[in-house]
Amino acid sequence: MLAAAIALVGSLFFALGAALQQFEAVGSTKPGLLALLRKPRWLLGGVSILAGGGLHIVALGLGPLTIVQPMGVASLLFALPLAATLHGRKPSRQELGAAAVVAAGLILLVLMVPESEGPTRLDPNGVLTLLGVSGVAAVLLWAGSRAVSPAGRAALLATSSGVLYGATATLMRVLVDGTWNWWYLLALPVPALLALVMLQRAYAVGHFGVSFASLQIADPLTAVAFGALLLGEPLPTGIAPIAAAALTAAGTVALARTSPLEARNELA
Repeated sequence: MLAAAIALVGSLFFALGAALQQFEAVGSTKPGLLALLRKPRWLLGGVSILAGGGLHIVALGLGPLTIVQPMGVASLLFALPLAATLHGRKPSRQELGAAAVVAAGLILLVLMVPESEGPTRLDPNGVLTLLGVSGVAAVLLWAGSRAVSPAGRAALLATSSGVLYGATATLMRVLVDGTWNWWYLLALPVPALLALVMLQRAYAVGHFGVSFASLQIADPLTAVAFGALLLGEPLPTGIAPIAAAALTAAGTVALARTSPLEARNELA
């Protein structure tokens, strides 16, 4: 219960941070990091995200992944009302319903992933493969985002960010739990910074619900895929994962149709 409560509070901090950063980035033609770093609310959002991540780590130390991880997915349900409040509106029932479907599907997918056993090992060639595959995927998603609707652009840019964050998470696991070389530390900031840039560009489009949902989906699924391909970790099997993935996809499509295109309104 304590682990679940801490993880839930962490999700609230993460959602607040995402909403604050999106509020500052939305509507910007070039939401560069240097410009955003000069905005106090954006920095406050970053601090809130770090606090949420720290609480999530504490929760993992107190309880099993099957309890903590679903609480992390709850950040999507927190983030939509927070972002809507910043933009001076109320989220619609359809928007919240679509977000709930996404969260339900993602929770089912997360719970179906078998736990890995033993230390995490990745040789230098594996690290190069990790960075190369994630980088190419991110570039392709970015290129595709230039030829679609605003909702599709937000989804593809956020998915690109999620792929890079998933690669970062995989590399972080190797650093914490496996055998590594010192230059792995130098490689770690590369996908993390690129992910942050892509995410701000997704936020700038204005469809926050679509952006945040796409990020929430792409990040863990990419980490699971890299874990299977590069670390030899097991994948879920059977019809259930396919059904959960279909539910998540359906919720994301519904969210894209119900999430409004938001414009920047200055707070008093």
